[in-house]
Amino acid sequence: MTIAVIMIVLLIAMIVGWVIITALAANEDKDSATLYWTLLPIGATFLVLILAGVVFYMVHSIKAVNLNQRQANFIDSVTHELKSPIASLKLYLQTLNRRSIPPEKVGAFYETMLEDIERLDHLINHLLEAGRLDRRRDEAEEGDVRLDKVLAGCAQSVTLLYRLPSDTIKIKSVPCTVRGLHGDIEIIFRNLIDNAVKYSGKDPQVRVNLRVKYNDEAAIEVSDNGPGIPISQRRKIFGRFVRLGLELQRETPGTGLGLYLVRTLVRRMRGEVRVKDPPKGTGTVFVVTLPGAQTMAEARHAENGAQ
Repeated sequence: MTIAVIMIVLLIAMIVGWVIITALAANEDKDSATLYWTLLPIGATFLVLILAGVVFYMVHSIKAVNLNQRQANFIDSVTHELKSPIASLKLYLQTLNRRSIPPEKVGAFYETMLEDIERLDHLINHLLEAGRLDRRRDEAEEGDVRLDKVLAGCAQSVTLLYRLPSDTIKIKSVPCTVRGLHGDIEIIFRNLIDNAVKYSGKDPQVRVNLRVKYNDEAAIEVSDNGPGIPISQRRKIFGRFVRLGLELQRETPGTGLGLYLVRTLVRRMRGEVRVKDPPKGTGTVFVVTLPGAQTMAEARHAENGAQ
């Protein structure tokens, strides 16, 4: 609103100035010519300011439209994520309450209901984690976190969640530590590994590779065998509430917050996350680099030196 008012005022001032300049141009006396050449650059400056205001207004309008679209997608996805497991739980509970179910089917019913509860718990955790991102963290809470153990724990929890064989997610790592909050690091790689499994189709093959580079950076690659992400969309996927495609036509659950959490937490650790193509075949590779990594041999040497 403020930009629109300023642009209107500048436009009125420029129109008035243009009338004055036209009138002065009709006169041939020296004073009129001096005033003419004084007002002309002022009018040109006003024109440039108006054009800049129009561009600025258009950019912010486009951002507002995109934000509204992302929020609409978020509402659709959260509504779907809430309704589906609740409807499933209601159906199974009504069936157990009203009918006599064979004992062998009762166990399957309970397993399905536990999956629905796990899905709801995952959704609520995502929303709570996104809400806590703006909270200031105390650096004193940070500590040395065994990155290889976090990756192994995340892989195990994801395979248990989706009832997959343990070798679905193959990890190649070296024992090392990074400085940070254990919970934040777990959120980063739980989301990346979870996405890799979800978007790999019926036969997921996920690879996690951890190495420590010469400049004391930990480089973690999480790759899958899914359809991949178009190059034009790779920067957008880290935005808040962003999911590719139409919300109600997706088969995979989600809220569009997972990769936003990943990017925000990685940046908070002064690291970087990016997307690249696999060396061959289809799929996506997420590469996370975190500073201040130490192998366990280096960590023990530092401890001995401090003593």
